[in-house]
Amino acid sequence: MEERNILCIDLKSFFASCECADRGLDPFSYPLVVANKSQGNGAITLAVTPYLKQKGVKSRGRLYEIPKNIKYTIVNPRMSLYLKKSKEVVSIYLDYVSSEDMHIYSIDEVFLDVTNYLKLYKKSDYELAQSILNDVYQKTSLCATCGIGPNLLLAKIAMDIEAKHHKSNIAKWTYEDIPTKLWPITPLSKVWGIGSKMEKRLNDLNIFNMYELAHYPKNKLKTKFGVIGEELWNHANGIDLSKIKDYKNIKVDKSISHSQVLFKDYNGDNIHLIIEEMVDVLLRRLRDTHKLTSRVGLGIGYSKNIGGGFYHISKLANATDDEHTLLNTIFLLFDKYYENNKPIRKVSIHFSYLSDKKAIQMNIFETMDNINSKEEYNKAIDDIKLRFGKNSLLKATALLEDSTAIERNQKIGGHNA
Repeated sequence: MEERNILCIDLKSFFASCECADRGLDPFSYPLVVANKSQGNGAITLAVTPYLKQKGVKSRGRLYEIPKNIKYTIVNPRMSLYLKKSKEVVSIYLDYVSSEDMHIYSIDEVFLDVTNYLKLYKKSDYELAQSILNDVYQKTSLCATCGIGPNLLLAKIAMDIEAKHHKSNIAKWTYEDIPTKLWPITPLSKVWGIGSKMEKRLNDLNIFNMYELAHYPKNKLKTKFGVIGEELWNHANGIDLSKIKDYKNIKVDKSISHSQVLFKDYNGDNIHLIIEEMVDVLLRRLRDTHKLTSRVGLGIGYSKNIGGGFYHISKLANATDDEHTLLNTIFLLFDKYYENNKPIRKVSIHFSYLSDKKAIQMNIFETMDNINSKEEYNKAIDDIKLRFGKNSLLKATALLEDSTAIERNQKIGGHNA
């Protein structure tokens, strides 16, 4: 496997540290909480200082969960300040590497490929990481942690799992460290890319740590989870073939997408209905244009009080317009990356790498008569909706309280959406 020198850098307690830096306070000795004061004692703690974390106070909790014997200061979130500080830090990274060797993962986290810079600076990757972190602190008063690895995955996990426990805030992992550092990790949701729902699915297979995942038959994981199962096995063995340049050279291809901002908070239980309705819309567009898709993307945006979310793509084994295949792939993406109980306010679904549908897809489980019946069924539904309006024919689930289908159809036009 190719070895690169990848740095994954995260700004510690970013929102809270920005507020402290702006006020001339030390986040390691001052009890500050970032939360919306207008929401009262039930407000979500968007960030807390490292000082409060040492006392057991968690970010993303509720104010009323903070022990009453702990005194703290509450400040309202200021996104303009955080964006300004993030840009300052990014400019420092660009003093060390070119933009082609940097991937901004989030407002407070980046990946840097420093492989081609070590001879220039006459430093090891560890020494270069020290210089960058020191520079960030001196110029912005923000403290950062850094993971170093031979690929993006191991650099990220080294940062998440180990770096915060070192005085230097730096941890370096190599391929030789996989048995002693990666495999013992449990629960699985501690690992980048494994959400709580995917963790439960893996637990149902009696997989509870990374060692068990790494030694589970790869073909069985692929059979159960598709390409995501293969990716899980690869990651459990420290394999990650992606490179920063992959994020820079995104191929422009034929695609369709659908997104919506939700009128209330959804979660892992009721968001499935929304996803099913959105896929139904995209499937109709595929049928109208006689196209198939071979890649699906799912984006989830959390409530603005929480911030963040994710967007991930899954490649399909074959181009398809089969509802079951597409929904199963999207739900697997959701289960893998969704952070349990976080409120969802935006959903985006993307079908890309479209190709012409030149023949009817067959599989060993269906007869030609069944396939033809399905095609005729879908065509009849599409014709009725085209003639009489999208709300003229609805699934029973559209009448559920959490459905947005009827309202969305009315907004985008009943006869030609």
